[in-house]
Amino acid sequence: MVSPHGKVGRPRSEEARAAILHAVDDLVVELGYGAVTLKGIAERAGVSRQTIYRWWSTKAEILLEASAIDARQALDTPPFDDPAAGLVAYLDALIAFLTDSAAGTAYRALLGEAQHDAAVAELLRSNDPLGESAAAAIARALPGDALALPMPRATALLVGPVFFWILSGRAPDALDPGVLADEFLRLADAGPRRGPA
Repeated sequence: MVSPHGKVGRPRSEEARAAILHAVDDLVVELGYGAVTLKGIAERAGVSRQTIYRWWSTKAEILLEASAIDARQALDTPPFDDPAAGLVAYLDALIAFLTDSAAGTAYRALLGEAQHDAAVAELLRSNDPLGESAAAAIARALPGDALALPMPRATALLVGPVFFWILSGRAPDALDPGVLADEFLRLADAGPRRGPA
């Protein structure tokens, strides 16, 4: 049988999968990314290393999957009639995810590791739950042709200040999502189409 990851083997036990994903988040928070091993993840989850290798090749893959699941839930903000209010809700959720959750801590660890590990960098490029969530929030705020920038630039513009602030060790409560949302809309909103003068 082929698993969702394309590997052949027995069907994945959802209990084992959940235990592994919880274990990796917990271990990164407790020990730091560098000290986490596949053996340690297996022991914490109460599974064999073979169980892990059946679905993942590296701890980075496990960590990204665990972070992505939590990120998609935490960053799925509701639509708002007011574009700025929708972006503020998204930025509030992003700040909370990166600073208050084990999955956010794990994601930040992966970002750090990606700075000197090309395989981790490629893993993040190919599966970016935060970029996906930012694109969804932007598309709700500026639907259709209202966005004046290509979406990759727009997502970087929206989340970049938050990432810089948090990853450089600054206090998250000093961030003002309202100001960030207004600045984003000023730069990214194509505004009304102008007719001939």
